[in-house]
Amino acid sequence: MDISFFIISTGIVIILISGLIQGMTSFGFSLLALPLLGLILPIKIVVPILVIYSLVINAIIIYKIREDVHLGRIKYLIIAGIISTPLGTYLLLILNENTLKVVIGIIISISAISMLKGYKINIESKRENISYIPVGLISGILNGSVSLSGPPVILFLANQGVKKQIFRANLTSYFLILNIITIPTYFFGGLITKDVINHTIILFPALIIGVLLGIKLGNKVDEKIFKKLTLILVISMGILSIISGIK
Repeated sequence: MDISFFIISTGIVIILISGLIQGMTSFGFSLLALPLLGLILPIKIVVPILVIYSLVINAIIIYKIREDVHLGRIKYLIIAGIISTPLGTYLLLILNENTLKVVIGIIISISAISMLKGYKINIESKRENISYIPVGLISGILNGSVSLSGPPVILFLANQGVKKQIFRANLTSYFLILNIITIPTYFFGGLITKDVINHTIILFPALIIGVLLGIKLGNKVDEKIFKKLTLILVISMGILSIISGIK
């Protein structure tokens, strides 16, 4: 696949903006970058790129908040996510481009609407460990197939009475572990191609600049208002992804 000036310039803008939002709000990178990059690149190139970038972002974050990590609490979630990730990778391999775009659009739209409305999954504390298993299985499948492991886990963990620092640290640790597991499955599945490597390298500076700039600007904006605006934008991108997949 030839890398045109249009793809490079548009990709840089998309990654820069997505990284900026991630740095400012600690969420939204894949939710925004996936449907937008999917308009200019094949999904089977976009997804591996975003998983690699997510690994970098999560590694940076976890290094800063490593003291708040309590993996024992989410061990069943981690195990389930690891088990189901290869199935997600298999789905990415066999599903066609339009089907993937529709699936991505639906997941992104539902997730953003749920976050915008503040929906949470209520689980009794005595059933919490068992409940981690189906959530992890779903998350792993979404992770391997479309790099969207976050939505089911965030909706589940948001109502478990965990301190914000521990919540963020555990969530980031989980995502980092899945990123590490996913990349080898992509490699052995033939998804880490020359095109993926080239685009990853070319767009990488935009990711770093966007995230660092976002972190710097994070304290200068109203986080709640900015998150709402971001989620509305994400919903629009989800709908656009569905439309482009149906055409």
